[in-house]
Amino acid sequence: MALLLLVLGLRLAGAQRFDPQAVVQRNYNMARISGAWYSISMASDNLTRIEEDGDLRVFIRNIEHLKNGSLKFDFHFMVQGECVAVDVVCQKTDQNGEYSISYQGENKVLVSETDYKTYVIFYMQNTNNGTQTRVLALYGRVSELSPIFQHRFEKICKKYKLSAQNIMDLTQQDHCYSKR
Repeated sequence: MALLLLVLGLRLAGAQRFDPQAVVQRNYNMARISGAWYSISMASDNLTRIEEDGDLRVFIRNIEHLKNGSLKFDFHFMVQGECVAVDVVCQKTDQNGEYSISYQGENKVLVSETDYKTYVIFYMQNTNNGTQTRVLALYGRVSELSPIFQHRFEKICKKYKLSAQNIMDLTQQDHCYSKR
């Protein structure tokens, strides 16, 4: 039994090695995004929207690439202390890796980068009543990623003009996780 745990631990550690050559930043194969994901971090230029009880604070469970090219996101979020499951379908646009959805306004959702097997970073631009909010989300194939992926996320946040103070660690915040 101890040997099995050791092998599993080594496998997870090896799976989290960052390989810059595996990073995809365009020409995405969205079918490879499909599968189970965990919320690792979020960042926004409007922190109230991603703080506890914020309307954009969601915890990913699964992403499914649909036959028509759209993406279905399975999320959980907290409403009055209760876990609520929500499925959201983002419609494919003409741009590779770009999707749109109406939720709390109009949203453009883009894949910023991924390596498919360890992490994916999504960028969302929400426009509601003339106000724009930018959100970045780091999802991992496992519930915790090594620090190098958080550093990578910080770098992407800077690209979108969001500072490290705008980043929230969600790894210990998913109160619905144990019900998975």
